Amino acid sequence: MSRRRTLGTKKKIALLVSAATVAGGGAFVMASTSNASQTPTVKSAADSTVCQGLATALGNNQKFIDGQKANPDAQSAARIANREAVIAQIKVQQEASGCAAGESAQDSQAAQPSAPAGNAGNAGGDQNAGDAGNAGNAGGGAAAGQQVCNGSTVTLSGEGGAPAASSNQFPAGTKLKVTNLDNNKSTTVEVTSVSGSCVLLNNAAFEQVREAGKFLIRRAVIEKVG
Repeated sequence: MSRRRTLGTKKKIALLVSAATVAGGGAFVMASTSNASQTPTVKSAADSTVCQGLATALGNNQKFIDGQKANPDAQSAARIANREAVIAQIKVQQEASGCAAGESAQDSQAAQPSAPAGNAGNAGGDQNAGDAGNAGNAGGGAAAGQQVCNGSTVTLSGEGGAPAASSNQFPAGTKLKVTNLDNNKSTTVEVTSVSGSCVLLNNAAFEQVREAGKFLIRRAVIEKVG
């Protein structure tokens, strides 16, 4: 009788050990699943060319807004509202690309000489050719066929519409040819508005020359053609 009780006890202990092993395995599986579902690491402009391009686009638009606020005119409020909508869309693209939403950067052109702040602010009229002429003091005098904006990277303004460009160097109506040396694709566009950089391409123009998945052209040749 005593021997039967001993055997029964051993079986119960074996079952408890087995259950504990299964439970432990389940806990391990749950922990592994939990770790696997953690939020992906957010990339910064320094970690990704895509993120850098989007951060530059946001920074250029913010620079334009700051210029309009510093030197407002009758059209500044409308221009600022338009660029704020563009920035909101860029933030959506940053988040979708795994980048830090709202991160801002300036391209290399920001360190180069530009038109006086007063002229750039007054030249903000997207359709006012007289005012826009003041914005082109630093580069508008370049001869047709001359290479301009040397050393400047090219990114997008985030604006929609037909292929076009914006610039703080050239007046509305100027035609610029942008060539991406990494894929030898080119586009010729007309400057239609003012921006915070030598040349920004709107979405349609940028799509014509960019490499798939990239929002920044590091090696670009920009020529004034008209």
